[in-house]
Order: sequence, then structure tokens, then C-alpha cells
Amino acid sequence: MTKTPLLAGTLLTLAAAPALAQDVPPAAQDDVLKIGLIYTLSGPAAALGEQARDGFMLAAEQMGDIGGMETEIITVDDEQRPDLAADRARELVQREEVDFVVGPIFSNILVAIHQPVTETGTILISTNAGTSNFAGAECHPNFFVTSYQNDQNHEVMGAYAQQQGYQNVFLMAPNYQAGQDSLAGFKNSYTGGVAGEVFTELGQLDFSSELAQIAAFQPDALFTFMPGGMGVNLVKQYDQAGLSSIPFLSAFTVDETTLPATQDAAVGLLGGQNWAPDLDNEANAAFVEAFIEKYDYVPGTYAMQAYDAAQLIQSAVQKLDGDLTDRDALRAALKEADFDSPRGDFSFGVNNYPVQDFYLVEAVKRDDGRYATSIREKIFDDYVDTYAELCDMQ
Repeated sequence: MTKTPLLAGTLLTLAAAPALAQDVPPAAQDDVLKIGLIYTLSGPAAALGEQARDGFMLAAEQMGDIGGMETEIITVDDEQRPDLAADRARELVQREEVDFVVGPIFSNILVAIHQPVTETGTILISTNAGTSNFAGAECHPNFFVTSYQNDQNHEVMGAYAQQQGYQNVFLMAPNYQAGQDSLAGFKNSYTGGVAGEVFTELGQLDFSSELAQIAAFQPDALFTFMPGGMGVNLVKQYDQAGLSSIPFLSAFTVDETTLPATQDAAVGLLGGQNWAPDLDNEANAAFVEAFIEKYDYVPGTYAMQAYDAAQLIQSAVQKLDGDLTDRDALRAALKEADFDSPRGDFSFGVNNYPVQDFYLVEAVKRDDGRYATSIREKIFDDYVDTYAELCDMQ
């Protein structure tokens, strides 16, 4: 397998280009499988992108030539900037002529790159961001998701809060698409009262004002979505503010990307996920063991979902014997999702978003001294997102 890194410093930025007329990209007509990875690999959220990149590259290394084709993987950093991400997606499709674009982490980046990729006939596989619009009326046959619809992990926590009988929950998320989806998801399965609802700036690291409000309101619980460095700072500041008596419920806030920094301050905190490293199945045990051996840290959902994206590509390319020119056949092969996911149950719904199980997880300190999430109970079984009925694909 040939790995060709395309670093931010060497990547030329293109102006917006008109849509290509053909549905069969030039890349599909050669004998080299080219895959472009676009992730946030710098700044406070770099750990999320690094997890995803490492998960994909682990699978690619295990496979060798993916689907039996000579394989080239190009990695770019979106720097968490939508305008830059759109330019780099165009670069991957138009100049590098990749067959697949894989990524990104953040939903505002997904919104920026979706059209530049899918309108050319190139397949876009999101391994994390799963916005509601692309799950529903704006679903697209060239767009597949190996993660979830954004609302779903938050719906786990809404269902848990409902189960616990909470009647006064404080809600907090950053003000962008995924943050808005998170609170909508929580309220999809929670019918109790809301003590307060706050949207912070994306990238905010000082939560003293919000924590003062929580202390004043004394809610039954806090529900929050704060990925990456935002989550690290919030968990530490929550602990330092002496608010640990108020249950801390979250998604993408207490996970394998933040636990190495929060450590004991996060132990016992609960989250909603579609997987955890200790999920009991053979494929997962092999994945986690191989990941830790190679990278010396515990994989999170970002890594697992990217690992599955590589498996998805492999499964489709094998079915087609490397012939990617028949786009309907390629989309059908991808739709079959013929691989063993570390999460267990996995299939695609009508909108090309996963149908899968979801869990309540708890942050723990493992016997080896590492911090991770652990399955506490299954909340949803084979769960189809609530937007799929709005998608008119067959």
C-alpha cells in the first residue's frame, strides 16, 4: 500500500469550481484506489481527528492493498475551518482525483465539503459528523455515514434522564449544527423540565459564567455536549467548582479523546455512545488490541468509526473486483455493508445512515491504568434515526 501524506503546508487552495457534469469521476477509470482523508489534525480538537486517522490507517495497514487494488491514501488537515475544508475537498476530488473522501469530525466542516464532493459523483463517507439535514430531506446517494445521526447519542442521555425521573435539567452545547442537534436529540427522548438552555461559542474554554448559572439553578442534572478541548476544560472546571453532586450527563465530552487529560475528575461520569472499548464481541476485541499495540492509547468512537469506513470501502471494492465505473453498482455494494463492525450490529437505513445499538457508558480507570469508557447498559436496539422517513432514496 502506498501512503502519500498531503500536508497542509504543501496543499494548494483552489477557488470554488463549477460542478463536474459526469457522474463517473476520472479516478474511477484507473487501476489505483485513491482515498482522501480530511480531518481536524491541529488545534485543541486535534485529538479527535488523530483518533479517526489512526483508526482508518490501522485498517488500511491490516488490509494491505484495499480490495486488491494498489492503494494511495492522502491525508489533509481541515484546521476546523469550513472555508479551507471546502477548498481542500475540491483539491482532493479535482486534482488528486480520489475515489473516496473520508471524514470529517465536525458538522460545520461536513456541511462545507458535502456538495463539493458529492456533486462530482465521488463518494463521501463521514466517520463522525452526521447532521440531521443530510439524514432527511437532503439525503444523497453519494453520501454514507459510519457513525450515527447527530441526535442519537444525545437521545440516549435524554432517555436515561427520563428513566431517572429528572424534572429540571440544565442543557449546554456549543452554538453550531452539532450543538443544536445535540440538545434537540436530548429533548426527543426527555419530556421533563429545563432549568436553563445555553449555547456557548464553539471552541470556548472558560465556563465560569455557565457554571455559576448551574450552581444558582441547582438542577437535577446537567446535560452537555462539549467535544475535544472544550470537554476537557468543562469537566475539570465542573470538578473544581464543587458541582459533583449534580449529575453530569454528556455525549462526546467524556470519552477516549478527553479522558487522558481529565483522568480522575471524569471517572464515574456518564455518556451516550454507540460503542465502547469493552463491548463484548470478537471483532471488537481484535480491533482494540491491535489499536493499543500500534498506537499505545485506547481507541474511542472516532477511531472505531473510521476503522469501519475502511472496512466498508474494502467490502465494496472486493464485490466489484476493483471496477468502480458502475456507480449504481458501487453504491449498492456500499449499501450492503458486508463487514464485521467492532460495534456488532451494523446496517444502513434508507438514508445511508447506520442502524445500530446505543449504550449508556461510564468513564472508568482500567486495570492497566488507562482511562476509558465502559458499557453500563443498552438503551436503544437497532435504532433508526428520526429523520430517515424524510429521505426519499430507495
